[in-house]
Amino acid sequence: MKNTHPLFLWAILALLLPLQLVQAANLPTELQQKLQGLPGISDIKAMESDAYPEKYVFFINQLLDPHHPEAGNFKQRVILSHVGFDRPTVLVTEGYAAHYATSPRYQEKLARIFNANLVFVEYRYFGESMPEPCNWDYLTVENSLYDLHNITTTLKQLYAQKWISTGISKGGQTTMFYRAYFPDDVDISIPYVAPLNKSLEDGRHEPFIAGKVSTSENRKRVQDFQLEVLKRKDKLMPMFEKYCTDKGYTFRIPVAEVYDFNILEYSFALWQWGTPVSNIPSTSADDKTIFNHFIAICEPDYFSEQSPYPSFNVQAAKELGYYGYDIKPFKKYLTIKTSKDYLRRVMLPAELSGIKFDATLYKKVVKFLKENDPEMIYIYGGDDPWTASGVTWLKDKKNIKVYVLPGGSHRTRIGSFDTKTQEEIKAQIKAWLDK
Repeated sequence: MKNTHPLFLWAILALLLPLQLVQAANLPTELQQKLQGLPGISDIKAMESDAYPEKYVFFINQLLDPHHPEAGNFKQRVILSHVGFDRPTVLVTEGYAAHYATSPRYQEKLARIFNANLVFVEYRYFGESMPEPCNWDYLTVENSLYDLHNITTTLKQLYAQKWISTGISKGGQTTMFYRAYFPDDVDISIPYVAPLNKSLEDGRHEPFIAGKVSTSENRKRVQDFQLEVLKRKDKLMPMFEKYCTDKGYTFRIPVAEVYDFNILEYSFALWQWGTPVSNIPSTSADDKTIFNHFIAICEPDYFSEQSPYPSFNVQAAKELGYYGYDIKPFKKYLTIKTSKDYLRRVMLPAELSGIKFDATLYKKVVKFLKENDPEMIYIYGGDDPWTASGVTWLKDKKNIKVYVLPGGSHRTRIGSFDTKTQEEIKAQIKAWLDK
């Protein structure tokens, strides 16, 4: 005879319900199912997010050289934060590693403002997207843009609404280059603080630092500090050597020359990151105060063989370009005779020091921007030395907008501007999204 006592039935339900809940929790969501069905995508893992209902990290199979598939493949890391299939999508064209985007707190501001999905792409040869073995021949801007093209084409099968691409600094360059090479992949491009350099030592940054940034009084204060650090070289050099030794830094050039380059770099670094000139110690300050500030602004690992940016240095030497130094005001005190070609001599692995700069990328992008008028918004800081080689020269464009924040640094974003300008920029983006 069956036991149909209510207490018995409740006992059975109490056992089965948790099992059903566990099974339901383990069922893939609609997004997970769709991701699993896309070509080339693997290693899908759910991530925690304070801002999005669903967030995943996955890898996508990429060709090392899209023009020569026989060169092989590598896996590129992508982080996807999902709002809805009916929403626009923001594509972050990161120029470096993607580690910070894995934080549960991470939320890109444009995606937040426009309630958009977020696709965050780690750049090839950075972070977990480093091919093995590492063959530098395949680290080209064009190859990186084919990476983005593959990702966008693949994910548009899920997200059919409008796409905005954006990036900061090297990522901003990538946003700009991507629009030039694949103009129809995205609808709107917003590069932040993105230089467009024409050569390995572009030549526009030195006169900008010497005569245009901030005020003449502030420029003099910066240069006076640089001169003071040079004049105290005998006293500060032992501290510099000990600091580098303690940190485990090694260099391709004598440490006395590294000291000189660090001083030359000081002004670029200070203006780039917007350090208040009032933070600069008096030239009469004690040695320790002078040294501590000098190191805080300009870490010598930048010139070391332990630099965290070898992939960037290779790209700068190949085709991104860089800046030079004006040694004239300091020549009397310098150990080095010239700073020319320093990136190749100091910052590249010895086996790569013969790399030649190719201006093809620069010429292609300039031609594209002059002949076309895509929906783009450039953001720059007025005191950022990178603005010297920024896209501030475009005239008579209906769609391309350029905003330069007076006194702004490399940290300049839309939110850095006054409320009226912020609303103007956001209204323009919304109008483009609503077209």
